[in-house]
Amino acid sequence: MSNQKVSYMRIEITSRQITITDTMRSKIEERFQKLEKLQIPLINPHCIITKEPQGVKIEAKIGVPNGKVFAHAEHDDLYIAIGQLFQKVERQLNKYLHKDEASRAKNHGKDLCRNGDISGEMSEEDDIEIESDVEIKMNKEFSS
Repeated sequence: MSNQKVSYMRIEITSRQITITDTMRSKIEERFQKLEKLQIPLINPHCIITKEPQGVKIEAKIGVPNGKVFAHAEHDDLYIAIGQLFQKVERQLNKYLHKDEASRAKNHGKDLCRNGDISGEMSEEDDIEIESDVEIKMNKEFSS
């Protein structure tokens, strides 16, 4: 008996002017499975594949808790476009995942300066004298 985790995510794949093969479907499903390592619930993932005059365009719309992720890619080769699309999706999901950790708005240096919590000037308390035991000697090798 295998200990592998089997997950059943329903992925909707729509095509325009192109027939979806089993290989195309399995490639897209494989890439979605790789996204599961981020442990973000993907809600109603939907891919749209469109035949364009300059190649193939693929779009992904994925719901995440309290938001949505959208990405698209175009290329002559569908499989390269799929790879590019999922790189973009993964970047957005990583950004979503670490959004709480990034305190960009709060506790940011610029905001502290604007509020007057930090001034760009040194105060008398900051005036520190640095003592050093290092003696600088000129060496013939380095003198001109």
